[in-house]
Amino acid sequence: MHPLFVRDGSGSERPIASMPGHAQRTVDRLDGEVGDLAEVGVRSVLLFGIPDEKDENGSGAWDSVGPVPRAIAEIKRRDSAVTVIADVCLCEYTSHGHCGVLDERHAVANDATLPLLARAAVAYADAGADVVAPSAMMDGQVAAIRAALDDAGHADVAILAYAVKYASAFYGPFRDAAQSAPSFGDRRAYQMAPPNAREALREAKLDEEEGADMLMVKPAGPYLDILHRVRESTDLPLAAYQVSGEYAMLKAAAERGWIDEPRAAMESLLGIRRAGADLVITYYAKAAARWLNEGVAV
Repeated sequence: MHPLFVRDGSGSERPIASMPGHAQRTVDRLDGEVGDLAEVGVRSVLLFGIPDEKDENGSGAWDSVGPVPRAIAEIKRRDSAVTVIADVCLCEYTSHGHCGVLDERHAVANDATLPLLARAAVAYADAGADVVAPSAMMDGQVAAIRAALDDAGHADVAILAYAVKYASAFYGPFRDAAQSAPSFGDRRAYQMAPPNAREALREAKLDEEEGADMLMVKPAGPYLDILHRVRESTDLPLAAYQVSGEYAMLKAAAERGWIDEPRAAMESLLGIRRAGADLVITYYAKAAARWLNEGVAV
């Protein structure tokens, strides 16, 4: 799966300095990238939105004319065979950069956030998304979204749950790309602590019980042991996200001539698959597909 960053406006394509080869694009600039992906055999995209306006509640997340709903509709209009996954979170849309709404103590309010995530998921399903991927790490988010989708007539829209998402230092370039860094504090109160392995199995089980169709571990490379343990505990399809920091490190080393980029990148992806991932979300998706077509050996 290939992540795409979609911004408001038109006629814009802004390269992301910390993620060479990637850019923030307006909807009218997506066709070329989606076409290039299809040409090498990548038929699944994961969308993140970047609105022009933000507020305390992240209301742009469910705006029917926001960047993600418009991108979904345009991609599906151009090629209905592309699988479109929409990330469901508020961090790109809130003025404070946290993944949920805040209470009077400026702490993230879990239960108050759930209906807003559900509302965003329905907006993406209405636009034509095949899959929604809740990433806010709010307790009960999968159940709330499943109920809302079913009530809205979208029983066929699948949920890819960010079941195991650690509070990782490897997200830095993504927060630059999605303009979603918190304006205060951090996300350790609702994302998982890196030393904690047992919680991963509990979180994955809860999301499965709430109705998730697929589970995810994020990040991938530093948590291959977690990925393997989750794989052993479930029969659901399992995804792993090779995150922006993993990609940026490989790119930086390759640019300095310290590693053979195709071989190193493919080796990292192979390790993720070997640990148990059925699906890999990676910023190397287009390049990896091309290297596979060219017969690059690991």
